[in-house]
Amino acid sequence: MSKSSKAPKDPEGRMALADHLRELRSRLVKSVLAIVLLTIVALYFHTQIETFLLKPLPQCTKETSSDFHGKCAQISNIGLTTPFTWTLKVALTAAVVATVPIWLYQLWAFISPGLHKHERRYALSFLGAGVPLFLAGVTCAYLLLPTTVQVLISFSPDNTTPILPPEDYFDIATRLLLVFGCAFEFPLLLVMLNFAGMVTGKRLLGWWRAMIMGITVFAAFATPSTDPLSMLALAAPIWGLYFIAVGIALVNDRRRARRNPDADLDDEEASYVDLSVDSVEASEAPAAPAPVPAARGEQMDDIT
Repeated sequence: MSKSSKAPKDPEGRMALADHLRELRSRLVKSVLAIVLLTIVALYFHTQIETFLLKPLPQCTKETSSDFHGKCAQISNIGLTTPFTWTLKVALTAAVVATVPIWLYQLWAFISPGLHKHERRYALSFLGAGVPLFLAGVTCAYLLLPTTVQVLISFSPDNTTPILPPEDYFDIATRLLLVFGCAFEFPLLLVMLNFAGMVTGKRLLGWWRAMIMGITVFAAFATPSTDPLSMLALAAPIWGLYFIAVGIALVNDRRRARRNPDADLDDEEASYVDLSVDSVEASEAPAAPAPVPAARGEQMDDIT
C-alpha cells in the first residue's frame, strides 16, 4: 500500500486551525531543543560565564575596597543546592542569548506563511536586524550592571558589609540581560506587524504618546534600581527604535499603496469606484424607411 502524499500547501498561506497549532508546536519544539542543547554546553563553561557576570560586582578585596565610595559586597553561598540552582540559571540565560538566530528564525517561519511571496524575502533582513538588536540590548544591560549594583549597594548603612548570595545577584543580572534584549526587539515586532498588513504606519505614528508613556513605565518596572539613569538607559534607545520602526512602516505603506491603492482599506470600507459618465457625441438621425408600394400594402392586408 503506497503512502499517501502530503497535501500541497496553499500558495496564499491559508491553513486550518489545527494546522496552525501543529506548526506552532513544531516551531516551539525546535526552539526549546536548541536552548536545551546550548544549556548543556554552557554548563561545561559555567565557571567562565559566572566570572564574566561577576566582574561588575564590587567585591570586598584589597583592590576594590575603596571602589564605589567605599561600598563593597561579600559573596556567600547559603544552602546546599543553591550553587547548582544559580549555575543552571546562568547556563540557561547564556543559552537563550546564544540561540537568538534560531528562535528568531522559528518565530519568522511561523509568521511568514501569512505573507505574500514577495514579502517572504524579508526573512534574512528580519534575522539580520533581530540578532544585532537583541545583542545590543544584552550589551547595554551588561554595561549598566555596575551602575545598578552601585545604586543598590549604596542603600546599605555605613560601616557595614553587605553579604550577597550569588543567586540574588544573578537574578538581577540575568533579568536585566533578557529584559533589555527582548525590549530591543519590540520595534522589530511593530515592523513585522506592518509588513503582515495588521497595522499601518499612520496608525503607529498616531500612538506615539501612548507608546512613549508605555515604554517609560515598562522601563521603570523592568530595571531593578530606582535611579532614573537605569530607566532612561532602557527607555531612550527603545524610543529611538520605535520612531525608526514607524518610518520604515510609512515607507512600506507608501510602496504598497503604489502597487494596490486599496491596500489600506478596512474590511468593511468600500473601495473607490469611478462613477463619472463619459460624454456621448450626438450622431445623425437615421434615414426614414422607404415607403411601401400600394400594391404590396394591399397584398399584406389580404394575408392578415
